[in-house]
Amino acid sequence: MSRIVVVGAGIVGLCSALHLLERGCAVTVIDNDPAGQAASWGNAGHIATEQVEPLASPAMLRSAPGRLFMRGGALALPPRALRSWLPFALRLVAASRPASFAAGRDALAALLHHALPAWEDVLQKAGTPDLLRQDGHFVLWQDAAAAEAGQAHWVNAATGTASVHPAHGDELARLTALCSVPVAGAIRFDGTAQIADLAGLRAALREAVIARGGRLVDGTATLQIRRGRAEVDGMADHAVLVCAGVRSAALMRQAGHRVPIIAERGYHIRSTDHDWPDDMPPVVFEQRSLIVTRYRTALQAASFVELQQPDAPADPRKWARLERHVGELGLPMRGPFRRWIGSRPTFPDYLPAIGRSTRVGNLHYAFGHQHLGLTLAPVTARAVAAMMVGEQPDLSLAPFDLERFA
Repeated sequence: MSRIVVVGAGIVGLCSALHLLERGCAVTVIDNDPAGQAASWGNAGHIATEQVEPLASPAMLRSAPGRLFMRGGALALPPRALRSWLPFALRLVAASRPASFAAGRDALAALLHHALPAWEDVLQKAGTPDLLRQDGHFVLWQDAAAAEAGQAHWVNAATGTASVHPAHGDELARLTALCSVPVAGAIRFDGTAQIADLAGLRAALREAVIARGGRLVDGTATLQIRRGRAEVDGMADHAVLVCAGVRSAALMRQAGHRVPIIAERGYHIRSTDHDWPDDMPPVVFEQRSLIVTRYRTALQAASFVELQQPDAPADPRKWARLERHVGELGLPMRGPFRRWIGSRPTFPDYLPAIGRSTRVGNLHYAFGHQHLGLTLAPVTARAVAAMMVGEQPDLSLAPFDLERFA
């Protein structure tokens, strides 16, 4: 029986553990986030199958100045974090060249093509298929010119298995009723989905891992390289799978890998006092870079891309701006708000790292999924589990090899 230690109990780590247990492996999962505060459990809940085009793109570079936090946008480049984000930004510019962008789009498309079926499968394994809501999502604009340009962009963009159409009639009326600011235009995506309860998802996956004989151990993993093998907390006879999000970088560097990852921090506010319709799918207020998600027990508004060290103090101005957006839009969401901050692990080419180390024989990895961690966790887990037991994954992992940064 293969013995495997999974470092990280976020969404990728738990899904990977579940798939490995299904293949008869003995699995230990080390969880350094027992309170469940990581990005896996505080995100927007959106299964973003439409996001085939990497954010490292010519279009993103053109729009970046207008998206800066200082200009009212969601992109924050804190001056004190210059040494962190400037090297990342330079690599991002290189990754945004047309050829690199096209290769990244093709690689993401291959992963995203199987994302929804993989979610259906993993939630069946966990016994909670009702956690997946396949109702699509909306994007809306308050300005007519922005609405025309935004709709034209999405109609012509690659959206993979998702489709898009203008919202009209009852759909537009429902969106208009959500806020006091007029809606100039909106689109609806079909083929996207939402997780109904992130805390419920975490509990279900942990229970499913334990029910299949997996071990969950709270603590911070230490990794050492001895005689060409990776050892985690003295488990010398185990294969190692690193799924620790932004914390993966320090672990993989011990094996000699270059890991140019950054903490792309997001903020959200939540309220249990709201009048948002139960059956409304996620709504993106594009001009505010704001996504509002109705969970089973709360309503959440989320935003911001802050390139920063993961342990740097939070910026209260971002929560204040979220609350101001809610007020100015007239959304039916009232305080007191619960505030959260989390780090998306992001590479400059906006592709994840998935594969087997070429430097240490028993070391494997799956992290760096940027905004698509929730979306891609089950399909990543299925591919990683196949690779670790000697099977052929059903998609090529070559574009996600860490050696692309060597």
